[in-house]
Amino acid sequence: MHSPRKTNSTSATMRLPHLQPFAKTPLYFLTACMAQRRSLLACTEAHDSLREIWSKSAEHDGWFVGRYVLMPDHVHLFAVPSSDAKRRDEWLKSWKSVSSRRLAKFLSVEPPIWQADTFDHLLRSAESYSEKWDYVRANPVRRGLVAKADEWPWQGEIHSLQY
Repeated sequence: MHSPRKTNSTSATMRLPHLQPFAKTPLYFLTACMAQRRSLLACTEAHDSLREIWSKSAEHDGWFVGRYVLMPDHVHLFAVPSSDAKRRDEWLKSWKSVSSRRLAKFLSVEPPIWQADTFDHLLRSAESYSEKWDYVRANPVRRGLVAKADEWPWQGEIHSLQY
C-alpha cells in the first residue's frame, strides 16, 4: 500500500492512494423474491427448473451459480461471473425470464412471477461467504419448515465456488 502523497499545491493537500479492487472475480450473494411474495418455489418443478437454468448459465451467460436455497417465496444464491460474462442485471433478467415462462406453465399461475428487483451483495471475504451461507441455510429452520437445515429438500450447489 502506498502512503498518501503531498501535492505541489501550496495548501499541502494530501491524496489517498488508488486502491486496487479487492478481488478480480467478485462473489455475489443474491436474493430474488416472487411477485406478491407468492409461495411458488418450494416444489420439485421449481427446483428442477431453476437447477437446469442455472446449470446452463455458465455456458450461455458466463455466470456460475454455487450454493442456493429456495424458500417458498424467494431464493438465495451465490454466483460468480466469468471474465466475459453478461452484465449482472442482464443475467438476472435472463434467468428470471426463462424461469417465469416455465413456472407459469408448470404451476398454472399468471405472470408476473418474479419481483423486478433483486437484492445483491458483493462478498468481501471467505468469512463473509461462510456467514451468509450459514444464515441462508438456516432460513427453513427459522421459518419452522424443518427441524434441521439438512432436511430442507430445496437447496443445493451447482458449482463449487472457492473464495
